[in-house]
Amino acid sequence: MMMNDTNNPAPESDFPKISQPAIRALSHAGLYRLEQLTEVTEADLLKLHGLGPKAIRILNEVLQEKGLSFAKKG
Repeated sequence: MMMNDTNNPAPESDFPKISQPAIRALSHAGLYRLEQLTEVTEADLLKLHGLGPKAIRILNEVLQEKGLSFAKKG
């Protein structure tokens, strides 16, 4: 098993400070950048093991600061 730098789980990740399980859940889903979160809904993210309401709230706040948001339910 390779050891990752805990502060940078993926080379191009720009996620805020959220739990390592949440970071791992996002990276396993192929999500490394905040902009990618605009393509998925909160409900979809909550289905990922390790990603809970607190991480969703933090990510949502950071997205809003950048004028972005999670995808809306279609």
